[in-house]
Amino acid sequence: MATDDLPAYCFYQEFAPRPPEQLSFDRHYLMYCIKGAISLQIDGRRWTLPPSYAAWIPAHTDLGVSVTHPMTCCSVLFKPGFIDDLPSKSVVFTMTSLARDMIYFSRRWGPDTNEFDAHADHFFRALALTCSELARQPSDVWTPMGRSDGMKRAIAYTEAHLHEDIALADVASAAHLSERTLVRRYAEEVGMSWRQSLRRLRMIRAVELLSNEEEAVVQVALQSGYASLSAFNKAFRDFSGYTPTEFRARRREGW
Repeated sequence: MATDDLPAYCFYQEFAPRPPEQLSFDRHYLMYCIKGAISLQIDGRRWTLPPSYAAWIPAHTDLGVSVTHPMTCCSVLFKPGFIDDLPSKSVVFTMTSLARDMIYFSRRWGPDTNEFDAHADHFFRALALTCSELARQPSDVWTPMGRSDGMKRAIAYTEAHLHEDIALADVASAAHLSERTLVRRYAEEVGMSWRQSLRRLRMIRAVELLSNEEEAVVQVALQSGYASLSAFNKAFRDFSGYTPTEFRARRREGW
């Protein structure tokens, strides 16, 4: 069966780091990384997808994609019309162990499969409905993006120095803006203050790092900009509702 005729199939591939690119697909895309992470830009927001999260991307959605570290993609593409009652907008959601196992199992039906029998049909319908249900509780782990060059420089500088004790004055200097102008730009373009943006960026960095079970929590705290483990635990609980250790345990257990 030709790829264009397949109602659904799994796309499994390892990727080396690559420059950002703009993409659009003629199928609904259930994007998931079983190893590493991928960065997506959709509707003015940037999302990082470690194995804790997946993205549902409707067909013909314009999105930016970048891979900064080696990652392994195990995603599923659905032909429009294959199943009804699916999300009509892009959404990022938390994965469960069941959904992860189902996506991993779907590798048996790749784009070059010669068979798409009743088993495949029932399986992909069940997978789509499972993820559609998860998508009803979208994740809030998006990264702010700026529109102007100055704001883009400010956000890029902040992200590059999350592990340091940075100040607004440092960011303004890197962005070639006055502090007053930078404060106004954050409110206009991001909808939050620089301090709020910094905290969000640090928490998202922590989520990414916690997806690596080999990374000690204290190291995650340091790399996320927290010299105190207790301060990191409190900030992460305020952000996610769980301590870093609880977050890992719930992810391991399937949420």
